[in-house]
Amino acid sequence: MQRRDFLKGTAVLSLAAAFPSAARAEVVFAPKPGAWRTVELVTKLELDKPEGKMQAWIPLPSVKEDEWMRPGETQWTGNAAKVERVRDPKYGAEMLHVTWKDGESAPVIQVTSRVAMRDRDIDLSKPGKAKSLSDAERKLNLEGTELIPVDGIVKQISDKIVAAANAKSDIEKARAIYDWVVENTVRVASTRGCGIGDVASMLKSGNLGGKCADLNALYVGLTRAAGVPARDVYGIRVIPSQFGYKSLGAGSANVTKAQHCRAEVFLEGFGWVPVDPADVRKVMLEEPPANLGINDPKVVAARKALFGAWEGNWVAYNTAHDVALPGSSHPQLGFLMYPQAERASLLLDCLDPDKFRYALTATEVKSS
Repeated sequence: MQRRDFLKGTAVLSLAAAFPSAARAEVVFAPKPGAWRTVELVTKLELDKPEGKMQAWIPLPSVKEDEWMRPGETQWTGNAAKVERVRDPKYGAEMLHVTWKDGESAPVIQVTSRVAMRDRDIDLSKPGKAKSLSDAERKLNLEGTELIPVDGIVKQISDKIVAAANAKSDIEKARAIYDWVVENTVRVASTRGCGIGDVASMLKSGNLGGKCADLNALYVGLTRAAGVPARDVYGIRVIPSQFGYKSLGAGSANVTKAQHCRAEVFLEGFGWVPVDPADVRKVMLEEPPANLGINDPKVVAARKALFGAWEGNWVAYNTAHDVALPGSSHPQLGFLMYPQAERASLLLDCLDPDKFRYALTATEVKSS
């Protein structure tokens, strides 16, 4: 996308998309809070070519929300010399910090976490009595991060979007930015992993392509710049979509490459509201027969639902940015969604699990 086209798209932003009424009835994608589903998520890590000092950091499900995400017990086995459960002091992200004795010939650890989850759906037509954010929580979810600044070009584009939509209230701003991200970005299949999430670089280049950690980070940055608290939620898809969307669920029990970042916006009277413009673009690119238009019934249904709802087939790890790995001399991570490891002080490529040698599996645990 050229920069001039990008700015033109901003200028002609329309809050209300014209979807044929017939299309709305053809496809159902309507998550609603109901029965809880429980999975066992297993991460097995074996360091390839062991050498020198070896350590690893494995993200744990640490988002606790009584209405939709309840992490349970985590257990581990292996031959590590030390395993320590640690928590990021700023965001509360939990991880296992694993160290092996120098020269361990076959370093291995297996971590099993049980998590219960269910669908979310916020009725945005009538505010409730959701608890307000504390001053500290509001500040945290409005401030910029290394990859998601809220000043400069991010603020400039956010202001243009809000002005073009004549958005006054927080919910109007949040919706206008959601629609803009859906309409102006593109999911790029060749992007490694879930993307980087370098929001300012995306806007400066006019190249608004990537995957969930890019597109939803763009939503979060633009929304924060508009003065509305927002956050990324990093996690992993664990079971198929109950609505038949192949692109929006795990394709098998092997979820090694099923990481997915979602987003939330905080609206007074409603609390944290789920949003996922990146998944709308994923539906457009991947949902059979693929390369769907924005007015395709499958896209229309997903777009309508994913501002205010999401499906409970995904485990949330954390909402952390700029994460320092304890015991590591390497720079902070933009986010923690993949296992990390060092071998002889070399940080391994977490996006190459076959060479790194880790695998994740998810199994649904049926209620007795």
